[in-house]
Amino acid sequence: MARLAGVSQATVSLVFSDSGGAHRVSEATRERVRDAARTLGYRPHAAGRQLRLGRTGLILLAVPNILGPFFARVLEGAHEEAGEHGLAVVVSSGWSSATLARASTTSQFDGLVVCSPDDSQLGELPESTPVVFLDSDPAHARGAARRLTVELDVADGMRAAVEHLAALGHRRIGHLRSTLSAHTFRSRQAAFEEAAHGLEVVEVGVSLNEGLAAARAAARTLLTGPRRPHAVMCDDDVVASGVYQAAAELGLRIPADVSVVGMDNITAAELLTPPLTTVDLPGEQLGRHGVAALAALLRGEPAHAPDPLPTSLVVRASTAAAAPLR
Repeated sequence: MARLAGVSQATVSLVFSDSGGAHRVSEATRERVRDAARTLGYRPHAAGRQLRLGRTGLILLAVPNILGPFFARVLEGAHEEAGEHGLAVVVSSGWSSATLARASTTSQFDGLVVCSPDDSQLGELPESTPVVFLDSDPAHARGAARRLTVELDVADGMRAAVEHLAALGHRRIGHLRSTLSAHTFRSRQAAFEEAAHGLEVVEVGVSLNEGLAAARAAARTLLTGPRRPHAVMCDDDVVASGVYQAAAELGLRIPADVSVVGMDNITAAELLTPPLTTVDLPGEQLGRHGVAALAALLRGEPAHAPDPLPTSLVVRASTAAAAPLR
């Protein structure tokens, strides 16, 4: 491997060391060594290294709902990145602040990756436990040596979506907003309000934890009200799927009668008829960055939060120019 990467054996050892020595090697050289390792199918001998360092090699990834399609993307990225560092991912779903605190005080896990928590799921965690928060409030990690937050720029994605609808001439926009008390949804709401300033807005809350049935019911409420919007912004793609179902039940056509925009860009978004315009949240990158950050904390490297991961609007056939308001 050293020959393929054009480096010394000592450099290879530093790159795959958990002693903190990897920071002595430039990022370009580290990437060259990792590329060589991938080409040769090399994996660090994790068991011996973990025994030497008193670690298990296990990290806990806590997601709100393991059945959520977006979190499947996060998990995919986390698993792939964990393999690069000789780590294995254990997934927890539906956790509470108490269960998370218990997990952080056992010797079972080397560290935690906590994704999109709502306020009730966050409690006091021991400062000695390395924790990376994903799509979360940066304040949870601020000032802590073994804490880090990897953010998604959900606000920019929401603004782009609302501006897209306004550019199509929509002046009455519905918003199916999450009722979960969580930083990510507060960010989406603030961005929606900013972008929709000057437009007529009709909002209905929906509990994302209750799935497609709750989304369909909330969509029916929105679409049968006295001020039916001709465009609907949804806080995620599952909710947008509920709008499709409700619209079909009510005899409304997408996008002729109602334009629909989601957020997440799950696989099903492209399979809906018509395909869904949505904001792509890079779940795989989020999982990868989270595990890479945790691996750095475990190596004793300084915690440096990356810039928020960019999001992008994916325009498909579920949005069209506005019809006259009725």
